Amino acid sequence: MVVQANTERMPLYNAFMGVPQVAIVGRPNVGKSSLFNWLAGRRIAIVDPTPGVTRDRLGMLVQIGDRFVELVDTGGMGIDDVDALTADVERQIDQAIDRAHLILFVVDARSGLVPLDEHVAERLRAADKPILLVANKCDTPELDVQATEFHRLGSWEVLPVSALQNRGKDKLREFIARHLPEQAVGPPPEEVHLKIAIVGRRNTGKSTFINAIAEEERTIVSEVPGTTRDSVDVRFEKDGKTLIAIDTAGVRYRGAVKTDIDFYSLARAERSIRRADVVLLFLDASKKVSHVDKQLAGYILENHKPAIFVVNKWDLLKPLPTGEFADYLRRVFPNLDYVPIAFITAKDNRNVQSVLSLAQHLHKQANVRVTTGALNRVLKDAVAAQSPSMRSNRQGKIYFGTQVASNPPTIVLFTNGPELFDNTYQRYLLKNLRDHLPFAEVPIKMYLRHRRGATLEEPEAEPTPKPQRKARRAKVKKPELWGD
Repeated sequence: MVVQANTERMPLYNAFMGVPQVAIVGRPNVGKSSLFNWLAGRRIAIVDPTPGVTRDRLGMLVQIGDRFVELVDTGGMGIDDVDALTADVERQIDQAIDRAHLILFVVDARSGLVPLDEHVAERLRAADKPILLVANKCDTPELDVQATEFHRLGSWEVLPVSALQNRGKDKLREFIARHLPEQAVGPPPEEVHLKIAIVGRRNTGKSTFINAIAEEERTIVSEVPGTTRDSVDVRFEKDGKTLIAIDTAGVRYRGAVKTDIDFYSLARAERSIRRADVVLLFLDASKKVSHVDKQLAGYILENHKPAIFVVNKWDLLKPLPTGEFADYLRRVFPNLDYVPIAFITAKDNRNVQSVLSLAQHLHKQANVRVTTGALNRVLKDAVAAQSPSMRSNRQGKIYFGTQVASNPPTIVLFTNGPELFDNTYQRYLLKNLRDHLPFAEVPIKMYLRHRRGATLEEPEAEPTPKPQRKARRAKVKKPELWGD
């Protein structure tokens, strides 16, 4: 399937409607990302001693008591970004502060009060919102005394904690719960209908696509390669359903991974693929498919994820026919010939909505279940059209097949020996299943098992029921016949 580019602009939806936000701010290297992961209960943000690792706003939905909040991690205030993205990082921080209902001002108790902390405090005084001074890295009770010097920054309450040693977590959660707005009380947000991972090499327009569907500058967009360093979850609504788009760092060739940041970015991108329902593999229309693209495609195939090849920046190649480029991709990715292709221009919001609709369609396909009868009719016709090749003077036979799971569709074939079916014939069977069952554009897991049993004409012999014993009749003494 190929989605053609179009020019209409369709309505999109904002994220986390009605959910209060708790922003985590502070200077670089005070442990904001560690605190974020600690409260979220998961390793989400990259934690690294290198200043400026976090650039975008990272959001995570967590439950505090009977309330749900979005924790928002931010970049370090006052840092000079090595890629000249300081203004972009600061703008992301400003947006987090403006939208927050509560601010956690993180400082480093070990380093003590430094001028940059005073700079952060000056910016926060203009925010008319509850603020808690979180003195991180108080690994022992003796360090709690050092945290008192941060009272000089303002009249804010100071709470000594240690994300590393798990100290003060309950008190921190209690403070957050006390200062949430009343309207935050209520049922949890609706269940996430679909998680979409956006992956690709650097500078393919992934963050631009995310901002288009969120209708805001949710992630930093720059021509600088490697601008996004983490995986960013962006929640939004479409057709009344809650979706999450996962923006990932641009992946580099494994041989070019030189820093811890590159390594963790690659690891986060792979994890995003694993936890996604549908993966969008972004390709730059102006560049040939690279080794990185093939590496990502192989990882998607290995994890049996429904996927879409998203060819971005298509406006740069007009008037090249989309069919010609689609043929090129089919030649490059022969094992993914079932994956649909979409041509978009994310910066102009062209065809963005169609990609989201297609992703929902693929997710629905992956969850379909077929009856055993329908599956075996397809298998019977496939074997009749082309029998397996003879191997070791033996003919491969399929007794019957059954679908044992969905998402991805998982099919088990019972045979007279899995070794009698080579990879070529297995691909032939998979193609027939896609052509005749409702799995045309999603991966199928197929397992071959050895079993002595019936043929496809009689898929599975039902056990003959044992005859039930007749109930014993009580012996009745016949009445004597008078006169005999």
